[in-house]
Amino acid sequence: MTGPDRLHSLLSPAHRDLLIAGRWREADDGRRFDVVDPADGSVLATVADASAGEAVEALDAAVAAQADWAATAPRERGEILRRAWQLLHDRADDVALLMSLEMGKPVAEARGEVAYGSEFFRWYAEEAVRVHGRWMQAPAGGSRLLTIKKPVGPCLFITPWNFPLAMGTRKIGPAIAAGCTMVVKPAASTPLTMLLLAVLLEEAGLPPGVLNVVTTTRDKELSQTLQADDRLRKVSFTGSTAAGRVLVRQSADQLQRVSMELGGNAPFLVFADADLDAAVDGAMVAKMRNMGEACTSANRFLVHADVAEEFGRRLAARMGALKVGRGQDDGVDVGPLIDERAVESVSQLVTDAVHDGARLLVGGDAPDGPGYFYNPTVLVDVPAESAINTQEIFGPVAPITTFTTDEQAIAAANDTEYGLASYVYTRDLARTLKVAEALDFGMVGVNTGLVSNPAAPFGGMKASGFGREGGFEGIEEYLETTYVALPAP
Repeated sequence: MTGPDRLHSLLSPAHRDLLIAGRWREADDGRRFDVVDPADGSVLATVADASAGEAVEALDAAVAAQADWAATAPRERGEILRRAWQLLHDRADDVALLMSLEMGKPVAEARGEVAYGSEFFRWYAEEAVRVHGRWMQAPAGGSRLLTIKKPVGPCLFITPWNFPLAMGTRKIGPAIAAGCTMVVKPAASTPLTMLLLAVLLEEAGLPPGVLNVVTTTRDKELSQTLQADDRLRKVSFTGSTAAGRVLVRQSADQLQRVSMELGGNAPFLVFADADLDAAVDGAMVAKMRNMGEACTSANRFLVHADVAEEFGRRLAARMGALKVGRGQDDGVDVGPLIDERAVESVSQLVTDAVHDGARLLVGGDAPDGPGYFYNPTVLVDVPAESAINTQEIFGPVAPITTFTTDEQAIAAANDTEYGLASYVYTRDLARTLKVAEALDFGMVGVNTGLVSNPAAPFGGMKASGFGREGGFEGIEEYLETTYVALPAP
């Protein structure tokens, strides 16, 4: 069965349009755009291409639904999320296949994203009933202080192409739990997974207008129009730092609440006392999740000079054994990158690194044939100033640079404008605490290559953005606090 044939069985043509106020509809001007299979460049489907006018109608629907949704019992909101989690669990294979078709990741990895992404619904189903304020006597006595938590109001969510389910559920889950309505704009490269998620949320009983989905290639027009509207109260974005800066500037006039999960340049520190088997295992997870197309991906491997040669040899052996191919084929470990531009960017970084003096241990090229593939690559002796150490790679490439002291390692790790994820491998508890406290990153993985967890606060600092998604902290992004002063009884 071809990609388009499989797609037809997963998402009906009627559900490839805009979802506004509970109705699936085409764009008023009839514009549509293609969704491409990155494994061969073929067209999988066409979806509606919304204008700013349809975006405003989506916001109209969210505003109209806001009061009733905020007044809905927390238990009811939580039960909708729980049912949505169950539907994702039951249809995990379908969602994973659709994600693999439009994004390229292997089906097995896509199933992992479904399991991870759906957990945000289960977590916030439980948190919906735990939103609370406080009651206390004023310190001076007499009067009482009451605080009340309220939903922020209508939100705009802009989600990326690399995790088309999970980056949506970790915004939608807490918003539903808190009582916020929303307009969601998925990435034009991978809109189909979000459209299927919208179908499942409808099946779970989410009322019309709470979730509105607008697919579009007119990103700037849409965000500028909605952010100029004083009815929009919150913007949450996952994507590049450059785009995030634009959205933050646009939020200023209406003083909208913003959450920004932006770029990364994650260091992966391997100290001389590290368990190298564990470090290589962790490196494979931290580097190769999503073909390296992740903001949390290990970008710079900083390895102590005493173990760098052995670590590089072991990592190259593991990377070279990975099978590259179409994500739906059996045994494939590494799918295609998202588009041709991504391949060109990765290839240029590798070429420049070799020119700067780095040595290739494995990979360093794109395989012959159709699709946007790049072979897993390991580089050693990479100069610290090489562009591959300063730019986000977003591909299956591991550059290794050495250090000799803890202070060197910490300084090199922090020598970036980004501050999202970082990784540390050592068996020394004192060093673990020292390094973790010294790293300027929102997340630190110690002897693990996986930091993402729905129960933990995900987010960064510096040019990686601000705000947290997931954990107890995640729902606070969607709540306002009202203080009520009461006289003494």
